[in-house]
Amino acid sequence: MVFGFISIAAAAVLVVTDQLLKAWATAELLPVGSMTLIPHVVELRYSLNEGMAFSLLWGKQGFLIAVTSVALLVLLGYLLLRKMPVLERIAWTMVLGGGVGNLIDRIVSGQVVDYINFLFMDFAIFNFADICVTVGVALLFVYVLWAELKERKKKSSGEEPAADADA
Repeated sequence: MVFGFISIAAAAVLVVTDQLLKAWATAELLPVGSMTLIPHVVELRYSLNEGMAFSLLWGKQGFLIAVTSVALLVLLGYLLLRKMPVLERIAWTMVLGGGVGNLIDRIVSGQVVDYINFLFMDFAIFNFADICVTVGVALLFVYVLWAELKERKKKSSGEEPAADADA
C-alpha cells in the first residue's frame, strides 16, 4: 500500500507539472501564437483540442469526461491496492498523471491546451500530459514483453515462475 501512495504522489507531481506548463503556454504563447524552439524541428504553438488523441471524439466532452473519469478511478484503485513490479508501477503512474492532467482541462474549459508542434513531420500538436500517457503505455508494452520472455525462459528451464512484486 505504501507504494500505492508513492505512485499517487508521483502522479500528482506530473499533474502539477502539466498544469503549470499549460498555464505558461496560455500566458506566453496565446498572445504570440507560436515560438520557435529548434528551427525547422520543433516549435511551441498554442492550440486547443476539444477531442482526445488526434482530435478523435471532437466535441464529445461529456462522454470523454465520463469515460476518462471512470478509467482513471479504476487505475487509481489498481495502483493503491495491487502489488506490481516497479516498471509496471511507473508506467501506470505516468498514465494516471497524464490522464488526470488532460481531464482537468476538459472539466475546467472543455478543451485541452496543447503546445508542442513538430515541424519536420505532419503530426498532432501535443502537451506534457500526452507525453506522460504515451511513455507510460510504451513502458507497459516493454514490461509485458519482458515479463512474457521471462516467463517463457522459466518454463523452458523447468523453473517455477516467481511473482514479481513491489520491492
